[in-house]
Amino acid sequence: MSLTYDKLAPEQIASELMTVPGWTVEGGELTRVLDLDTYQEVLVTTMIVGKLAEDLNHHPDMRLGYNQLAISMVTHDAGGGLTAFDFELARRINAVLATD
Repeated sequence: MSLTYDKLAPEQIASELMTVPGWTVEGGELTRVLDLDTYQEVLVTTMIVGKLAEDLNHHPDMRLGYNQLAISMVTHDAGGGLTAFDFELARRINAVLATD
């Protein structure tokens, strides 16, 4: 799938969701909650996700807790819908997390 800001249809979202283990769609947003061991690990992971987001020029919302990082995203340029950019960033995040 090419990276465009075109909103994905529900069947495309369902198909793309199968490519990003650990992610769900809640309230129209692609989300994942990471349970980590320490606050320092949350901070480091937040910076890694931030770098991936900056490289793709696609920026998720992130909520930090003591040992948890919640990531959620939509494509604002698509009026709040999910696009290929959301799923590409999720795949990049998963790829980095898999190497930890």
